[in-house]
Amino acid sequence: MSAIDVITFGCRLNTYESEVMKAEAAKAGLERAILVNTCAVTGEAVRQARQAIRRARRENPEARIIVTGCAAQTDAASFATMPEVDAVLGNEEKLKAEHYRALPDFGVSAEEKIAVNDIMSVTETAPQMVSHIDGHVRGFLQVQNGCDHRCTFCIIPFGRGNSRSVPMGAVVEQARRLTENGYREVVLTGVDATSYGADLPGQPTLGLLAKTLLKQVPEILRLRLSSIDSIEADHHLFDLIGDEPRFMPHLHLSLQHGDDMILKRMKRRHSHADALAFAEQVRRLRPEISFGADMIAGFPTETEEMAENSARLAEAIGIAHLHVFPYSPRSGTPAARMPQLDRTTIKARAAKLRAVAERLHAAHLARLIGTRQKLLVERNEMAHTEDFTLVAAPGLSPGTLVEVEIAGHNGRHLTFEPAVQAV
Repeated sequence: MSAIDVITFGCRLNTYESEVMKAEAAKAGLERAILVNTCAVTGEAVRQARQAIRRARRENPEARIIVTGCAAQTDAASFATMPEVDAVLGNEEKLKAEHYRALPDFGVSAEEKIAVNDIMSVTETAPQMVSHIDGHVRGFLQVQNGCDHRCTFCIIPFGRGNSRSVPMGAVVEQARRLTENGYREVVLTGVDATSYGADLPGQPTLGLLAKTLLKQVPEILRLRLSSIDSIEADHHLFDLIGDEPRFMPHLHLSLQHGDDMILKRMKRRHSHADALAFAEQVRRLRPEISFGADMIAGFPTETEEMAENSARLAEAIGIAHLHVFPYSPRSGTPAARMPQLDRTTIKARAAKLRAVAERLHAAHLARLIGTRQKLLVERNEMAHTEDFTLVAAPGLSPGTLVEVEIAGHNGRHLTFEPAVQAV
């Protein structure tokens, strides 16, 4: 193993923060260590993290294993009691060298392994300067952290704290650093990115931030948002969608469901009609845009008719990249105390919604056959179009921008004619 290895689960913000963690741990002089950056979104994510920790210990018996991230923040004690774990750091502590310098000795008690503060006491997000994102050709850029909303199914606010934004000047500086290091595409990330700026002087919005970045950092060739809550979209964002070719024609929507009663029980702030109206407005501005979305199947009290409303919304919007999550109760959330569906029903409804997702994805792939698409080549000879559709790119080097003619698809990704044109 290298001096410091990082195992990352979950969102793009975690991917970004893993680079900060590695740099801060190295600054602290840490050696022969494995940092595990966990996710708490689902019970499955937590299970996978535990599995990875046990495997890391088997394969690296002499290494120090430090667990952090959202699952560690919300349930530090359960990780501290694992014999494989040497220390547990909170989401704030993981980003500071001083906490890696102060790691406990080997063999201490579970209580002594834990350095996790009250995340709700954190009121600012300091800009973290990252020069590269290991293993990625797209540069992830943190603009926000935390969440002020309390969706009934979600544990993440208790892992991330309240919403806080990175000042605009620091975001611009970080974007310049990434482009200077060869990144042609920048992805703005956050826990609730569309709440950006509410805590800053003048209350700038995410749309205004994106406009400013593209103006002040012309080296950004492609700008993306990792995920948005459509109810928070502002006129600056709509301007970008309609007028700015460097703003990529893809939006990943935090929908969660398509039934109004379930959305209310989730404490979401949009309705079925709101989501549909947003998608229609965006498509008028940018007809070629594609949508991704997250949806939960089998939420407590969900009926067959309610589940069908999720499928209807996905169909009506034409979601090309739909991620389906079987509902997973998270201890401490209001939804965990609601009347639960049995696991067989939840799995069946998730499978049914995934079948819709596969059909919509195949239709999206078919529509792109015969079109010319600009690709950013990534790892493992794969690439993404501007609308974030996956393309097989054999023989092309990561980081390359090319234009190709789409020839076909295999149900999972696109293929193109052999002739390519450099961009």
